[in-house]
Amino acid sequence: MDDRQAQLDALLATPTTPTRRPTVPALEEALYRVHPVLDHGFVRVIDYMGDDAAIVQAARVSYGVGTRSVNDDRGLIRYLMRHRHTTPFEMNEIKLHIKLPIFIARQWIRHRTANVNEYSARYSILDREFYLPSPEHLAVQSSTNRQGRGDHLTPAQAAHVLHLLRRDATATYDTYQHLLNEDAAGNAADPDRPMLARELARMNLTLNTYTQWYWKIDLHNLLHFLSLRIDAHAQYEIRAYAQVMADLTRAWVPLAWEAFEDYRLGGATLSRHELDILQRALAGEPVDALIANSRLSAREKRELREKLKLPPT
Repeated sequence: MDDRQAQLDALLATPTTPTRRPTVPALEEALYRVHPVLDHGFVRVIDYMGDDAAIVQAARVSYGVGTRSVNDDRGLIRYLMRHRHTTPFEMNEIKLHIKLPIFIARQWIRHRTANVNEYSARYSILDREFYLPSPEHLAVQSSTNRQGRGDHLTPAQAAHVLHLLRRDATATYDTYQHLLNEDAAGNAADPDRPMLARELARMNLTLNTYTQWYWKIDLHNLLHFLSLRIDAHAQYEIRAYAQVMADLTRAWVPLAWEAFEDYRLGGATLSRHELDILQRALAGEPVDALIANSRLSAREKRELREKLKLPPT
């Protein structure tokens, strides 16, 4: 870990050099810098390819910038986003170095649209770092959402839970070190005790232990990831990472991000039945009755009222 940090510090100290490839000053400034997340996690930009102009270039299949204005580029990017033309956004890529708890990594890896290379605990020894939530993020199981949180714990309950989490994570890591039986030089710390293989010694570690990976993804799939993971219904911990990544994406491709906010994050998709209800409501029919008497399921009716910002019935 220290060697990697020293290498990245050296990269940060290296002056930038001229290049013919498109660069984004705001993202150049963010390169290699740590953006903290949770208690020990981070997101770090390692490399990127393309900018807003690259999206436009791919859509027009042209060479060079020519005489187009920024407004022309903005209009085309918004058209592409609005009409779900995804290929031009796939031309841009970004590579991130991310440190995250294992239980979030296992949720994250379900997005099978990135290239991932994770820190190998078969080859190296994991750091003695584990995630402990802040008391305000400890809550009971939601009574209405099987994969969400409900009411917050009381201060006394939160303190008890944090004590148990810290105790268990510390104890399992102590066992991990005992099973490894390695000193700093990689030799047996206790000659009378066997050195268990690293791939076996790791098996008892808790899921809040931190891991790391390099994660490379194109812009189209990154935006899809962010649309799901910065949503208020996403788990807080992965949402914290997604928000940092969203800020970096906004700096990288501001025109594409503006269109994404307008048409994806701030927009809504209507089904055929929902559109019919809206059209009839605009023609003067009472919207509450239209929704109540529609073929929509109870959940669809509730979601349509949310889309139209109507009070619940």
